[in-house]
Amino acid sequence: MNAAVSAPVRSRDAGSAPEAASKPALTAKDFASDQEVRWCPGCGDYAILKTIQQLMPELGVPRERVAFISGIGCAARFPYYMDTYGMHTIHGRAPAFATGVKLANPALDVWLVTGDGDGLSIGGNHLLHLLRRNVDVKVLLFNNEAYGLTKGQYSPTSREGTRTPSTPEGSVDHPVSPLSFALGAGARFIGRGIDTVRPRLADVVRRAHGHRGASFIEIFQNCPVYNDGAFAEFTARDRAPVAQIEVRHGEPLRFGRDGEMGLKLDPRSLRLEVVEPGQGGVTDEDLCIHDETNRVLAQLLVAMEPPDFPVATGVIHCDPAPEYVAAVGAQRERVRRERGGAGDLDALLRSGHTWRV
Repeated sequence: MNAAVSAPVRSRDAGSAPEAASKPALTAKDFASDQEVRWCPGCGDYAILKTIQQLMPELGVPRERVAFISGIGCAARFPYYMDTYGMHTIHGRAPAFATGVKLANPALDVWLVTGDGDGLSIGGNHLLHLLRRNVDVKVLLFNNEAYGLTKGQYSPTSREGTRTPSTPEGSVDHPVSPLSFALGAGARFIGRGIDTVRPRLADVVRRAHGHRGASFIEIFQNCPVYNDGAFAEFTARDRAPVAQIEVRHGEPLRFGRDGEMGLKLDPRSLRLEVVEPGQGGVTDEDLCIHDETNRVLAQLLVAMEPPDFPVATGVIHCDPAPEYVAAVGAQRERVRRERGGAGDLDALLRSGHTWRV
């Protein structure tokens, strides 16, 4: 079980504090490795990579304190292209590696890059536990509704009827909703972005980085080879204004080319409705106000699908809770205080019930 490891050019402990303070500010180029970026022409991964590389200097974290962890798939090449620490691990197990990295070195800024196949099929169980434990890891899940690396088979997020080499007559599986899955696993931060809508995606990633605990972002990512145009019904330029809604905490849930439409909660059915203020007795006061701490509202928002509803993007749920690594550290320190020190592992192994073989 080997893991390919990449490291930045600079040593983690190189230079003194005054020297570090005098270094020029980092730029996007400082976070771009010398590896040739190799995805298919037109792949949405290029836009996501550029977004992250340009955002990293703004976050103010030194490269030697950043680690990108990935599993297997097209998205999993990501660590090679970031001039930070990184691990390209095994299929579906990246959440376990990321948890271990964060536990071993809590000071690291740990990012997990995965795809809909890697993260939600073989990796679903591992991802569930990272989210429910609330491990301080930023999860970026690239969703293109296909297994791109292995030539286009259907994935857990592929819609019913999807024709692929593994489902030539159309998939009969009901797809997984990544954000519904994350909420069900107990995630305290979920967001959604689109590969080519880079300013909005950067806003969501920036918020995720500031969240202490597990943050989960679904990124709609076009695969031009095996699933081209899968999201065109809400990403096409002529459709986007009426087929997307960018949610903002404390603001009305409004969308449309001129903000002429909105979402209203039916108090009897507890379902969202698309309405047009000024029509049918509906006023602006009837519109829902986005509350990112409201888990029930988050469930309603992530369940919306075209053509009946717009697709929600932005920070959909953020409700911080105690973080796992900090809790483990606090427990370790309490035990050490109570027992008078760090203890002796060899003595522990030889204590209690032992036997010879």
